[in-house]
Amino acid sequence: MFESFSIIFTISALFSYINYKWLKLPTTIGLMILSLILIVPITLSKTVFPEFYKFFCDIIVNADFKTLLLNGILSFLLFAGALHVNLAALTKEKKTIFLFATLGVLISTCIVGSLTFFGAQLIGLELPFLHALLFGALISPTDPIAVMAILKEANIAESLGIKIEGESLFNDGIGVVVFSGILLIAAATGELSNTEIGTEIGLLFLEEAVGGLFYGLVIGFLGLKCIQSLKENPQLAVMITLAVVMGGTAGAFLMEVSAPLAMVVAGLFIGNKIHVNEDKNPIQKAISSFWEILDDVFNGILFVLIGLAIHLLNINTSYFLLGILAILIVLLARFISVFLPYSLLKHEETKPMKTVAVLTWGGGLRGGISIALALSLGEELSGDLILHITYIIVFFSIIVQGLTIGKVVKKIYS
Repeated sequence: MFESFSIIFTISALFSYINYKWLKLPTTIGLMILSLILIVPITLSKTVFPEFYKFFCDIIVNADFKTLLLNGILSFLLFAGALHVNLAALTKEKKTIFLFATLGVLISTCIVGSLTFFGAQLIGLELPFLHALLFGALISPTDPIAVMAILKEANIAESLGIKIEGESLFNDGIGVVVFSGILLIAAATGELSNTEIGTEIGLLFLEEAVGGLFYGLVIGFLGLKCIQSLKENPQLAVMITLAVVMGGTAGAFLMEVSAPLAMVVAGLFIGNKIHVNEDKNPIQKAISSFWEILDDVFNGILFVLIGLAIHLLNINTSYFLLGILAILIVLLARFISVFLPYSLLKHEETKPMKTVAVLTWGGGLRGGISIALALSLGEELSGDLILHITYIIVFFSIIVQGLTIGKVVKKIYS
């Protein structure tokens, strides 16, 4: 795994340099496009240099995308993202963010799952309804990593940005809980009664989501107290934030609470209490700079890995057609899952439909989390089909939506 990680990191650094010097695209998009270009000679080498092709395949497989993201990189990226979010601005939008991250995810899961089920039947593919719901659950949460990385490059209003940023930080944790609940139903069909299944899902939500939020507050508080007791030791302060993320994530797995939600809460708590964005003292500067660098490093590795892993897929015509149909389904579900919760609240905007349109297109990016969850599904849960259509949606989301978000915002508000 270390060899694989090292090679992918080196490729990420090289591609980041090429993108910075010549392409000048948003970093995540540039890295993914360059990774797709690299796939062409690698695929062509399969017949001429089979050993090189096998070596490259082993690199991707040994990197263990699912474990690397869900059990490692994700915690670092969520903490880094939350660390720089303005909690006061986030609190002003708390009702909107809460509804998007809960009701919005549930609405989208049901719509995507149902329409994808019927879409698969039309194309002639076998996709059981529960499996389609699993796909709906893994594709419905917007990816905080993709959203925040591209938002840095897009010039949008602060209030709109905080809605998108806040939703993306919290809804992946809720999405994982919903995904786990449906997975529980799929695994327990015929073994448990509806009441028992409902009880299990309720307990799962309490343990994972509520437990994760409370646990994040505890480790954030402990980390903050340690940092505040330091006066002139920025290196130790950085080590403490690392310990919060690494030790906190390990503890979350042991306690079976949501590590992503815990890292978001801990990052928000520490970042705002020490005013990390002010950069007035050595500790603020060290923590801010360190986590910005780490954010860029892990973002690069993640999006290169997403791009390079596509050559392991064998997309056929039926899978491709369902993937294209699923793009339309996901966009429709995103619009409805934003519009309905948004319409329940009072807003200052004179033209709320413009905000809904931006939230649908710009805030609806999918990325590594969806792919990692799809990789966790075995063939008995239609894992191969779901992985293929997930990849198609993720590439459309990051490249097409990501490249056009700035133009869409300007067009809508012009």
